[in-house]
Amino acid sequence: MLGTTAPERLVVGISGASGAAYGVRALDALKDLGIESHLVISRAASLTLASELGLTPADLAERATFTYRVQDVGAAIASGSFKTMGMLIAPCSVRTMSEIATGVTSSLLTRAADVTLKERRPLVLMVRETPLHLGHLRTMTALAEMGATIAPPLPAFYAGPQTIEDMIDQSVGRALDGFGLDWHHTRRWSGLKLTADEPE
Repeated sequence: MLGTTAPERLVVGISGASGAAYGVRALDALKDLGIESHLVISRAASLTLASELGLTPADLAERATFTYRVQDVGAAIASGSFKTMGMLIAPCSVRTMSEIATGVTSSLLTRAADVTLKERRPLVLMVRETPLHLGHLRTMTALAEMGATIAPPLPAFYAGPQTIEDMIDQSVGRALDGFGLDWHHTRRWSGLKLTADEPE
């Protein structure tokens, strides 16, 4: 029997950390790219969405292909047999990150992430916290050793952002690079060119 490639579907988790806009724009990007999105939102994320963006989970459901309740641990994305390209958590809170690192998952959000790791699929965590204490750093190290990518959403000033939206889109685009996806809003570094009077 011939093998098949993974379906073009990505799991998107939104946790309660500040930066709900990253998850929203990730859903928009996947729609632009024609990628099926499977969304799960934590309870705390619902509060952040309302506070930061004036949005509800129902508003996000319109942007996603499929949406799951965070307590629905029997959902398709809770099983490794449900093939995906991987999972993006945008933003990723320290609590969510810590649950994933321990493997003691209490919701569909962290269960889906655990499944992603055990199936050796890309897991990209847009961790939103600063400053970081030693425990945070050790947790990130553990996750990196498990195969996750830690991708804090940091501004890329070389891209010449003019608005907050530009910075959000650049961070989301770079996170999607972790799945081999090339979103047109991502500005690529093309190098600096020295002039004749500058030393090499």
